[in-house]
Amino acid sequence: MTTTFPVTRRGAEALKTELHRLKTVDRPFIINAIAEARAQGDLSENADYDAAKDRQGFIEGRIQEIEGKLSVAQVIDPAELNAGGKVVFGATVDLEDEDSGQAVTYQIVGEDEADLKLGRINISSPIARALIGKGEGDSAEVHTPGGIKRYEVIGVRYI
Repeated sequence: MTTTFPVTRRGAEALKTELHRLKTVDRPFIINAIAEARAQGDLSENADYDAAKDRQGFIEGRIQEIEGKLSVAQVIDPAELNAGGKVVFGATVDLEDEDSGQAVTYQIVGEDEADLKLGRINISSPIARALIGKGEGDSAEVHTPGGIKRYEVIGVRYI
């Protein structure tokens, strides 16, 4: 049984763009670099050849990883969600820290899309897990290394 990989539409497009670049730009470039390094002669002491082969291994591994993820991806468009005001994958959640009153906004996304600086948190993060299923006005307790933090859900949007 294959497990699906949740990803937003934006995240799936980013993976497809990276895959295209790896196949059409990076792979041909590294093949050319390997050929040039081979032309230099003795491969046993050729640092350029070793570096190019290592880079090729990384590129091929990343291509396989992305293709694997896309093959089991469950693409979710937050704009098409109708979750009745509940926090679900892809939702954008406005929160208020119950202790400090500080407001924050997060979108719950997949592993490859998470970027805290952009307000995108991984679905498997403690805060996302605490928020799933909550609605406007609900409180969520998040267990952090610094202790328990409590947030009130101010709003849930599907954008």
